[in-house]
Amino acid sequence: GHIVRNWKVRWFVLLQDKLLYYKIEGGKKEPSPKGRILLDGCTITCPCLEYENRPLLIKLKTKTNTDYFLECCSREERDSWALDITGAIHAGHPVQVQELHRMKNSFKLLENISLHHIVERICDSSTGIKLTRNLEQGNRYKETFIGSALVDWLISNSFAVSRFEAVTLASMLMEENFIKPVGARSTEATRYSDLSEQFLDDSTALYMFAESSKKNISSKEQLQFNISELSGTIVKQGFLVKQGHKRKNWKVRRFVLRADPAFLHYYDPTKEENRPVGGFSLRGCLVSALEDNGVPAGVKGNVQGNLFKIITKNDIHYYIQASSKAERAQWIEAIKPLT
Repeated sequence: GHIVRNWKVRWFVLLQDKLLYYKIEGGKKEPSPKGRILLDGCTITCPCLEYENRPLLIKLKTKTNTDYFLECCSREERDSWALDITGAIHAGHPVQVQELHRMKNSFKLLENISLHHIVERICDSSTGIKLTRNLEQGNRYKETFIGSALVDWLISNSFAVSRFEAVTLASMLMEENFIKPVGARSTEATRYSDLSEQFLDDSTALYMFAESSKKNISSKEQLQFNISELSGTIVKQGFLVKQGHKRKNWKVRRFVLRADPAFLHYYDPTKEENRPVGGFSLRGCLVSALEDNGVPAGVKGNVQGNLFKIITKNDIHYYIQASSKAERAQWIEAIKPLT
């Protein structure tokens, strides 16, 4: 209730400009609505984490600043209702509706992402994710959290705008040993080679923080770069997903394209210091888009598409994923004049 803060079962009907709710008596809804929520000027928050023990909430705030909290039966039902209600709120603005559907499956992480900062926020005793005891297949685990709870937290705290982005970000946290899987279900998923499948957005998959969430940079990562390589003018930069040369897994890297001299460097977003973890000269390179209707030899894992390839003059092949065909085309157009 928005006056008395108790929770009651209601039958909801979504119309174009309002949300009606009915009382349930004897297993049937009453003929007349108990109340209505006018959607004009409403703002919606989903996921809403204001109630610690109610993770499946949608929050609606009307233009008169009245708050309504709606609890669903599952994460899928909650997200479906939230998408439909949001569409109704913006029904008079078709461009915004199209943008909302695009963002649902978007993949474009924040420009200045820091996994250390995210972990610090997650571990915060007041605003971070809540750790609980969980049971799986007869085994009891302390101080764990479920996969879908972390995805909700990342979206709620504006580190991601879609569940796909949040899952990729959570996979990065796991790949860099900030969090680790607990139990059979989440551990089994780590066998997948594709980064977006290694972390489960699931209420039955358990995770916990790794013992050491602050990693020291190993000597192997202390790569030396000539100062002249990094002195060029920055032409373009942004996040892309790169396939590793040895394990053939996919990791998010921040790429920086420089001219005069022409180099492409990539950085590990989990590291605080601004040192590349790899890079190469673009002179004599070949760059081309890869079609989505077939995975080329050398590319492993369940790739998301929008691939392009760079072959250096030493015949080293780099396979890279962009977030969209448009972004892929922009990177190729920026790289080609420098080769």
